[in-house]
Amino acid sequence: MKRSSGVLLHISSLPGNYGSGSLGKSAKEFIDFLSDAGFSYWQVLPFCLPDEFNSPYKSYSAFSLNPFFIDLPLLFEEGLITKEELEQEKQDSPYLCEFNRLEQRIGTLKKASLRFDVTKSNSFFKAHPHSEKYCEFMARRKANGKKPWQEWTVEDIDEEEYRLRKFTEYTFFKQWLEIKEYANSKGIKIIGDVPIYVSLDSADVWESPNLFLLDKRHQPTSVAGVPPDYFSEDGQLWGNPLYNWREMKKDSFKWWRDRIEFMCELFDGVRIDHFRGLESFFSVPAKETTAKNGKWVKGPGMALIREIKKVAGDKLIIAEDLGDITTEVERLVENSSFPGMRVLQFGFLGDSDSPHLPHNYKNHSIAYTGTHDNNTLLGYVWELSEEKRKALLDYFGYTGQNWDECYDTVLRQMLASSAGLVIFPIQDVLKYGSDTRLNTPGSCEKNWAFRVTKEQLDSVDTNKFRYWNILYSRASF
Repeated sequence: MKRSSGVLLHISSLPGNYGSGSLGKSAKEFIDFLSDAGFSYWQVLPFCLPDEFNSPYKSYSAFSLNPFFIDLPLLFEEGLITKEELEQEKQDSPYLCEFNRLEQRIGTLKKASLRFDVTKSNSFFKAHPHSEKYCEFMARRKANGKKPWQEWTVEDIDEEEYRLRKFTEYTFFKQWLEIKEYANSKGIKIIGDVPIYVSLDSADVWESPNLFLLDKRHQPTSVAGVPPDYFSEDGQLWGNPLYNWREMKKDSFKWWRDRIEFMCELFDGVRIDHFRGLESFFSVPAKETTAKNGKWVKGPGMALIREIKKVAGDKLIIAEDLGDITTEVERLVENSSFPGMRVLQFGFLGDSDSPHLPHNYKNHSIAYTGTHDNNTLLGYVWELSEEKRKALLDYFGYTGQNWDECYDTVLRQMLASSAGLVIFPIQDVLKYGSDTRLNTPGSCEKNWAFRVTKEQLDSVDTNKFRYWNILYSRASF
């Protein structure tokens, strides 16, 4: 891999004035920030409509686009919302996503959709039939009192909801392509994220129930999760329906090919979340309350990966090969030729042979200080036991008391490592503590809310990062 570096920051965490980051001016300013600091990549989290706990890893459709990321000032410029409507959407605080405010955002977007010429979106939906199915699903769900699709009795659709969803899907796509084009013009590539599973109550399962392991009532016979691990003693019971891989294979995994093709339109590369589930997936009986009694079942392996590669072409595909990794998973990652992930925080859980320690990084890998599921680097270090903290400081050759100096040493050694691509979460660029952690797996509270302000981004010494990126042959120019 060509040596490079990047920053992980979800759209929701961008600066702005309207309750959440958006696809407007602040996104372009962040791209300028990346370029000035010599970074080459911007990594984001899934773009799909989040669930009731604001998680982008569970959605009503794998092909949906989050309406709350639509930039309101741009809608105002187009005459789709009024000055008064724009003013009413202003946030109370710039430091957190205001989810309660965003729930009310639909009313403003609905007004904008009524002023929008829907014929402008016709070509988009003709080229993206799954996106149109998502809009239909949401409109039928609304007509049925927002009940799960298995309980629907009304055949009609809610026309207002249908119009709203078509408007938000198309508008997001249009605004995002302008952001991506700007990023590419500045030498910045964008990496998206593909959650491996979809929700039971989703357009994906409603449209093609035969592609999932369901009973005659369209309820899952078993669900997804992971066994007990670093994050949870009981494992994680995700609850997503499992794929019927045998059925999917009959048409050469067309649903997956469509999904990856859509992601490759949106991004310059994608990370496939929980990649190990393609080798073997953890299956938990649907009636279980924890993931303790699940079992591993063989996945589609290279049969699916070959189809993904046909669609992705030369796009960067990252295999999220974290968790319970076996020899078979390692072999699949190697055979796929996709780079895997290395996470510094996992390097101090075992011995010096850990692949997550910088001296063991290979060029064909993506190295992170932490992911969206980890504590921040600063929070992680200060929550370590005294013994493990000393081991980490010794590893990086630091014997002093000034953590700021050691912190820079850690980032520099990550950049100096052999990893082809090194990515820092924005919190680690800013040296922020655990109070800015984005997500804690297994917890539904206080997640996904972190945001940065323009002043905070402006406080970063971009010359320092630019120097490091040049010094370690990672600069974007």
